[in-house]
Amino acid sequence: MRHITQNGLDLIKRFEGFSRTVYFCPAGYPTIGYGHVVKPYENFSAGIDEAQAEELLRQDAVIAERAVLRLINVPLTDGQFDALVSFTYNLGGGALQRSTLRRKINREEHADVPEQFMRWVWAGGRKLKGLIRRREAETEIYAL
Repeated sequence: MRHITQNGLDLIKRFEGFSRTVYFCPAGYPTIGYGHVVKPYENFSAGIDEAQAEELLRQDAVIAERAVLRLINVPLTDGQFDALVSFTYNLGGGALQRSTLRRKINREEHADVPEQFMRWVWAGGRKLKGLIRRREAETEIYAL
């Protein structure tokens, strides 16, 4: 199976940020580490360190990688794959599945991708500067 590169992992880490304790993300989900959504059966009351957060990130990235591999049926460069895994890590496979972004990529309409990324900058009913910066960064590495 194909995996995200270190460049892609670094992108996710940069935008998710590290938290050793549980917090609620802008969409309202309990989150820890580098954007790991806490499952009902998980207990992080003692917090986590960066090594544990990196392991959770890698486990969660596999879910995003599988979604990208399942939903995108054209060849992708490492940069394109990394950008799509970051996008899917952030928004979930369902968002990629129902997106015009996916349809444009599968039709190899790569020139339309930047505009499609920028449609996904909302959370909790608000346009977020952090999501705008993330989509811009994903657009940049998509072009590599």
